[in-house]
Amino acid sequence: MKLSQYFFQTLIEEPKDAPLISHKLMLKAGLIKMLSSGVYSFLPIGFRVLKKVEKIVREEMSKIGAIELFMPSLSPSGRWKETKRWEAYGDDMFRLKDRRGNEFGLCPTHEEVICDMVRDVVKSYKRLPFSLYQIQTKFRDEPRPRGGVIRAREFLMKDAYSFHHNEESCEKTYKDFFSAYKRIFERCGLNFVIVEAEAGIIGGSFSHEFIVPSENGEDTVMVCEKCGYAASLEKTEVGVKGQGSRVKGQEMELKLVETPNLKSVAKVSSYLSKKPEELIKTLILKADFEIIAVLIRGDCELNETKLKKALNIKELSMADSETIEKITGAPLGFSGPIGLNCKIIADYSLKEGKNFVLGANKENFHYINANIERDFKVEGFFDLKIARENDPCPKCESILSEIKGIELGHCFKLGTKYSKAMGLRFLNENGDKNLVIMGCYGIGVSRIIAAVIEQNYDKRGIIFPKEIAPFSSIIINIENRALADEIYSHLLEKNIDVLYDDREETPGKKFADADLIGIPYQIIIGKKSTREKIEFVERKTKKREFLSLNEIVNRL
Repeated sequence: MKLSQYFFQTLIEEPKDAPLISHKLMLKAGLIKMLSSGVYSFLPIGFRVLKKVEKIVREEMSKIGAIELFMPSLSPSGRWKETKRWEAYGDDMFRLKDRRGNEFGLCPTHEEVICDMVRDVVKSYKRLPFSLYQIQTKFRDEPRPRGGVIRAREFLMKDAYSFHHNEESCEKTYKDFFSAYKRIFERCGLNFVIVEAEAGIIGGSFSHEFIVPSENGEDTVMVCEKCGYAASLEKTEVGVKGQGSRVKGQEMELKLVETPNLKSVAKVSSYLSKKPEELIKTLILKADFEIIAVLIRGDCELNETKLKKALNIKELSMADSETIEKITGAPLGFSGPIGLNCKIIADYSLKEGKNFVLGANKENFHYINANIERDFKVEGFFDLKIARENDPCPKCESILSEIKGIELGHCFKLGTKYSKAMGLRFLNENGDKNLVIMGCYGIGVSRIIAAVIEQNYDKRGIIFPKEIAPFSSIIINIENRALADEIYSHLLEKNIDVLYDDREETPGKKFADADLIGIPYQIIIGKKSTREKIEFVERKTKKREFLSLNEIVNRL
C-alpha cells in the first residue's frame, strides 16, 4: 500500500482529554477517531490492527473446535425478561422502542439470544457438547467512558458459549478455552496474569479473568508472588494471619463518652486519640427481606460480594437513614451493636480484639472499651473485608501485592443459570429431561489493541508486535524513488505486508510517522542505496543493519 494513496493522517499536537497513553497514541497515530464520548471509528491503520487481532482469535477458536456464527445486536426485551436481566442491567443497557411500541435492547452480551437459538435445536444428548462463538459489536451505556477503546460504549467483543450434558464435559471445554486464551494473549505480545474472579451479572459458579498489568488499568487484582495465587479485588480472600485485630490487652471497663457531632472514623479516632483499627464500624444493611448489622474494623472496608456469598444473600443494599434511626434509635454515624435487636455478624479481624470504640446508638455518643461476648454477641465471624496490599495470602500466608490492570478476557462456568430460566433441556440416555450445562467465554477484541500499546510504546510512539502490526514493514523513500518502487514491487510479489511511504514529505516527517504508528521494521532508501545494501531498522531497538533485498525478504 502506498501511503500517498492511503487514507491516513497523524496529529502533530497532543490530543486533549486523553490521559491514558494508549488513548493518546491511538488518536495521534490515526488509528481511531472519536465520534462521541465512548464511540470511535477505526481508521484504516487501526482497522488493519483490529483484523490482525481477529485473525488470531479465530485461529485459536478453530483449534479447540468452536464454531463461528453471527447474532444480531438488537434483541427483543422478552428474551431478557425470561432471565430477569432486563431489570438487572439497569441503565447499562441501551433500550429503544420500534414504531409499534415493542421494546428492544442493544446487546451488551448474548446469553439470552444464543439460548433462544439453541433451545429450538438441541433436544437430545446426542447433539451435545458443542461451542459457538461470534465476533460482534456490543453496547453498554457506560456512565464514564474512559481510555478510548478501553472502556467504550460501543466495542468489539468475541463471545463464546458452550453447551454440555454433564459437568465433566463442561470442565474439559472450560480448560480448552482457558488454554486458548493464554495462546491468544501470548501471540498478541502481552504480559498478563490470570485471576480468580466474581461472575457478576453474567452469573455462574466460578470464573477467571485475564488481566494485563498496567498502571493505567481500572481493575485492581491481588497477587502472591510466592505461590502464584491471584484474584480480583472482589474475590480475594485474606489469610488467617491477617484476621486477628491489632487491638490487644486486658478487657477494660465499658464507658460512654460524648463525641459531639463526630460521625466518621477519622474524626472519632482523632478526637479520642485512638487508631482507626481500634474502632468498629456498624453497618446497617437490607439483606433480602431482613435488616442485618455488619461489624468491620475502622480501617477496613466491607466487601459486599463476600458478604452476599457468606450469607447466601441475593439482594443487598445499605439501609436508608430512616431505617437506621428506627433500628438503632440514633442517626447515621452513631450506630453500634450494643442493645441492637437484629442479626449481627462480624469480620474475622474483630475476633480476637479487645477494648474497641463503637457507636452507642445515641446521638453524639460512642462507647470505649467495648468487648465482644462481654458487651454484645455476634452470630458469626466471616472474611468480609476488602483485601489490601500486605494482607496475608489465603493459600500460603505470604504477603499479597496489589496491581492495576486491564481486563481482556473472562471465562465463566455458568452451570444451568440460563438453561433453567429459558427452558433449555435435553433428553438423556434414559429419556429423562435434563437442563443443559453452559459455559461462557469473552474477549475484548478492540480493547486488546489498547492493552498492547499500554505495554509497548516509547517517547516516539507505538511499538507493535509483528503479529498484530498494521504492516510488517515500511519503506521510507528518502532520495531514490526508482529503487524504492522496485523494492516495493518485489516485496508485494513475495506477499509481504508492506507500507510504502512515497509521500512528498521531509525525511523527518516520514521517520516521525513511521515511529509513531509502530510498524516493526523500517526499510530506508537513500541516495546510495542498492539492492545489495539497504538500511534496515528495527523499530523497537533502533538497531540498524545494511542488508541485501533477499536478506530483508528472509527477515520479513
